[in-house]
Amino acid sequence: MHIEPGIIAQAKILAANIGAAGLLLTYAKDLIKNPADIVRMLVAAVFFSLFMQGFFVKVGPSELHFVGAMVIYLTLGFVPTLIGFAVGLLLQGVLFDPLDLPHLAVNSLSLIVPLIAVHYTLGRKLREQDSVITWKNILKLDAMYYSGVAVMVSFWLTMSNVSTSFAAWATFASSYLVLVACEPLLTYSALRLLKRHEGSKIVDICFAVKSLKLAN
Repeated sequence: MHIEPGIIAQAKILAANIGAAGLLLTYAKDLIKNPADIVRMLVAAVFFSLFMQGFFVKVGPSELHFVGAMVIYLTLGFVPTLIGFAVGLLLQGVLFDPLDLPHLAVNSLSLIVPLIAVHYTLGRKLREQDSVITWKNILKLDAMYYSGVAVMVSFWLTMSNVSTSFAAWATFASSYLVLVACEPLLTYSALRLLKRHEGSKIVDICFAVKSLKLAN
């Protein structure tokens, strides 16, 4: 989901910076109100950065990364995940790929905007309305989220200074089918493990799984 440096004009990057900063500041207010969410945001940032750096493949005009989005979202919560994505990208840029830093806001929005869409449509119901989480639920969340990431990459590519064919974008978008197929297994396993240790101090502080209900 990375947009490579140099293909988006500086004025458009500035607009992305303003948009990303506005979103992060809006949700940072909720983060500050709950100290436990600050811890969870840091956990989200570290796990996300490790996931991203641990597996990535150049595909078409962008890259296929293992994001672990729904693992992080369901185990840590919406606001910690949203801000954790941006902080994780910053960590990754500082520690591993400094050339990605000019597009920090662009790449952050590619992850944040789909997360917002998922949370306010399907995700919030699972987290806040006593719904039971099933394999089908997780698959829907993953499919919606990674479709959103593919659309965001398409949006940035249409604004770029480099022409990209639809076939190249479609190759990139279809590569995320691998994550949609595999990631629910990791998500469900992580939820099962954390629910098994629910009540322990470290799980209660670092994760937000107490309100979740899993199907047998």
